Amino acid sequence: MPASSNPSGETLLRHAATPLPRYTSYPTAPHFGPLAPATYADWLLAAPPEAPLSLYVHVPFCHELCWYCGCHTTVTRSAARIARYGAGLETEAAMVAALLPGHGGVAALHLGGGTPTALGADGLRRIAGALRRLFAFRPGAEVAAELDPRALGADLLSALADIGLTRASLGVQDVTPAVQERIGRIQPKAQVEAAVRGLRAIGVGGINMDLIYGLPGQGVAEVEDSARFAVDCGADRLAVFGYAHVPWMKPHQKGIRVEDLPDAALRMRQAEATARVLTDAGYVAIGLDHFAKPGDAMAVAAVSGALRRNFQGYTTDTAPYLIGLGASAIGLTPQGYVQNAAEEKAWLAAVEAGRLPTARGLALTAEDRARGRLIERVMCEGGIREADVPPAILATARDRLDDLIADVLVTRADGRLAMTPQGRPFLRHLAACFDAYLKPSPARHSAAV
Repeated sequence: MPASSNPSGETLLRHAATPLPRYTSYPTAPHFGPLAPATYADWLLAAPPEAPLSLYVHVPFCHELCWYCGCHTTVTRSAARIARYGAGLETEAAMVAALLPGHGGVAALHLGGGTPTALGADGLRRIAGALRRLFAFRPGAEVAAELDPRALGADLLSALADIGLTRASLGVQDVTPAVQERIGRIQPKAQVEAAVRGLRAIGVGGINMDLIYGLPGQGVAEVEDSARFAVDCGADRLAVFGYAHVPWMKPHQKGIRVEDLPDAALRMRQAEATARVLTDAGYVAIGLDHFAKPGDAMAVAAVSGALRRNFQGYTTDTAPYLIGLGASAIGLTPQGYVQNAAEEKAWLAAVEAGRLPTARGLALTAEDRARGRLIERVMCEGGIREADVPPAILATARDRLDDLIADVLVTRADGRLAMTPQGRPFLRHLAACFDAYLKPSPARHSAAV
């Protein structure tokens, strides 16, 4: 097929509907199995003293549940329950810190959820203060949090200033009132604008926004309006995700009517329209689904080859040790992945008994590491040099690569495998060529676009 050919509409739709992992890890979390807390402890004890750390704290609470949400979270307003969870976080952090004496310092702290501000202003100050007492933070360490614009009053903004917040991720999703009603998240534009002003006023230099396409009742005009709104708000980075409807895994999604969801063709047009609005506004397209202002550290990392990918998506964090704290939190060491008990009760039972709450994980093999490096480079750089692919791995990927080349999604030129302009939204397909664990599973993964 000539290099100038374009993939057919039928080909694009077929690939768009293919369920694939998002490759925020390799192997992906569904392949984790039982892992003993003692194994994780051994991995931490083996850390060299100069190794930098990245901390992730999971707060699995929200005051109300949005119907589209795929996160591990639950609804509560119980102050006692939240306070007990916060105390558990401090206990777990102390156990981990005791296994990492003399580490190289914390380069980044990320508060995720759920909604981390569910801890309340005093709870945020307590956990951040405990972490700074237990771990040495490097000068200039990034402190980031996922925030709900609807819950940012003066008391929380004051607490976020006190903990040294440097980057905030705001869940915007869609600004259309009719779409918001259909996903159970009423959030007027004015609330988001007020949140941005408040965060800028306390010195937060980086503001990220999440947008979602593929939502019920959403068309192309709606996603374009949401993207323009994010631009007008001055967002420094944007993550643009396709909604994954998995009510068999997330029962609350049954509140969304299947017949209201865009089909694969409309989802493709929505993704393309969002990207067009953002790039026309000067944002740099990064990897699969991120956009950043040209001077942003993520855009710089993408150009320099320093961009990384982990459970938070694309990141500039290069620390070899990602320490996950809280129920369901996932961590990474050079030896492998670890995941805490997902259920709050099981997690609390472990930490309150003085045990690491490790429940699952995976010890990496040499082949896992080799394939993982390839997949990460594909996801971060949009391609890879064939010479960098070990011959044995290339042999197993050959048939799938040839299919993608024949479909004009991937090109082979000057010794490099890369996405064609039309193939960029299908980056996961190229990464999947190097996935030795992948089996067809529409119930496990989201559609590629």
